[in-house]
Amino acid sequence: MNTVPLGSIPLNVTPICLGTMTFGEQVNEAESHRILDRSLERGVNFLDAAEMYSVPARAETCGATETILGNWFTSRPGARQKVVLATKVAGPARGMPWLRPDVSKAGIIEACEASLKRLQTDVIDLYQIHWPARNVPAFGALYFDPSKDKAAVSVLEQLEAMAELVKAGKVRAVGLSNESPYGVHEFVRLAEQHGLPRVATVQNPYCLINRSYENGLDETCHRLGVSLLAYSPLGFGLLTGKYDATGLVGDAGRMALYDSMRKQRWGRPEALATAIRYNTLARDHGLSPAQLALAFCYTNWRVASTIIGVTSVAQLDECLDAWGTTLSPELLAEIDKIRWESRDPAQ
Repeated sequence: MNTVPLGSIPLNVTPICLGTMTFGEQVNEAESHRILDRSLERGVNFLDAAEMYSVPARAETCGATETILGNWFTSRPGARQKVVLATKVAGPARGMPWLRPDVSKAGIIEACEASLKRLQTDVIDLYQIHWPARNVPAFGALYFDPSKDKAAVSVLEQLEAMAELVKAGKVRAVGLSNESPYGVHEFVRLAEQHGLPRVATVQNPYCLINRSYENGLDETCHRLGVSLLAYSPLGFGLLTGKYDATGLVGDAGRMALYDSMRKQRWGRPEALATAIRYNTLARDHGLSPAQLALAFCYTNWRVASTIIGVTSVAQLDECLDAWGTTLSPELLAEIDKIRWESRDPAQ
């Protein structure tokens, strides 16, 4: 894999990023370290974490993922210098009272200091705001509702906090997550107006069963030079085929294991029904469901780097082996046909 730039900043990353939110809940520390070792061995130089991980979020495991990463860095001399490290400051608590109520300037700086300590590093390469402070449709919500507006920390204050961290050498670049076209525009506009750090990336869901990024955010990012980090390329496992026969039950996979996961966007019956159609399409064309889903992201002009989440070295290898899979124009046309026939507005 060649590396690709993120936005207009001097950070080059592999087009596959190892997401680590399973570390500390589904994956213990020893196995997490084996996955990290294998990922580095196979050339992946991009890691993504968050202060609120692992997932599903619990007070007891908040910060566990970053701690596991920090222990890996310490036990593997030189590893930190070989990777681009991304993590996130949580937005306002969403049913998680152990998190701060909002992303104030002081809160962002405090969160960054805590992440640096857990990660056992002096600098975070890409520091992202996990979700917006303002009212915005996210995490499966489809429509903006102005009646839900309430006072929130301003974009300018958040950028000023990031500027302090960059100036102090604790953060190299700034990114967003779960953002809208308006949000990306506003962060860029205010950064340029006030001479503050310009966002380089936006980390949003993008996969066969969630193509909402194409609803205007793709043009926004293209014209403003903001790179997409696509998360959930396998739709929380729905696009692997593991739930085709049983539905969202069983003893394997986070959608089966955790009731809280089934209550989110990926747990909607229409999401699984549409995923099954894509999984069948993959098999009809001699591909595994995961190969089709990953290739859709890996080969898409909209995506700078695709974030994969795994629970074993074998899963990691499967995701990395899908690199190089090409999709014919005819197959892409069939993908779009399923998209429109599913009539799922989340796509």
